Amino acid sequence: MIKHIVLFQLKAFESEDTKDAKLSEIKSELLGLKEKVSVLKSIEVGLNTNPAEQYDIALTTTFNNMEDLEIYAKHPDHLAVGKIIREVLEARACVDYEF
Repeated sequence: MIKHIVLFQLKAFESEDTKDAKLSEIKSELLGLKEKVSVLKSIEVGLNTNPAEQYDIALTTTFNNMEDLEIYAKHPDHLAVGKIIREVLEARACVDYEF
């Protein structure tokens, strides 16, 4: 099995309400991928509650193998969510590991 962990840091927003709305939208769209991408075994999306840390979103997904992760990465619904994230993305970090 492969665990795919991604951290997203978003750009500054004009208000906390605007940021909270965008975080909620991203979380909802990411969680919706479970029903759309058959190779996606599990998904968890966490919104950071520690203001001392720089990353805003933690995404954890699991796949049977790296080939399935590649299918997920190229899936049109995943790409659509990626577009929403890229519009407000400051930085991204990723780790994929076998377990």
